[in-house]
Amino acid sequence: MAVSDSDLPSLRERAAKGDRDAVDQLVELAGERGDLAELRQLAEAGNADAAAQLVELASERGDMDELRRLSDRGDRDATDQLVELAAERVDLAELRRLADGGNRDAADVLAELTDEDDDETE
Repeated sequence: MAVSDSDLPSLRERAAKGDRDAVDQLVELAGERGDLAELRQLAEAGNADAAAQLVELASERGDMDELRRLSDRGDRDATDQLVELAAERVDLAELRRLADGGNRDAADVLAELTDEDDDETE
């Protein structure tokens, strides 16, 4: 069933009343539309699918701020994606921040990257 923008208010209303199908449709639509705000709202209401979709979309966009926000709230998938993105960008400051917060993966990547830097300067 295709849903148009004009159907969104009634879909949101149904979702607010606990209609699981409406919530699922909202998550799917928000993902398709790339609507971070809608996904964020659904995720903050406790919808795990919306949270996963939000992480996926932020990762695809390279949105470090959104991944950092989610990671700081305890989303492990967001943290994993943040480490990966920071590694790709050689963002030592972000990796150091994550490592200082106890993330072993970030610490390992940081050690690898700084070892490579040391090897290149010798």
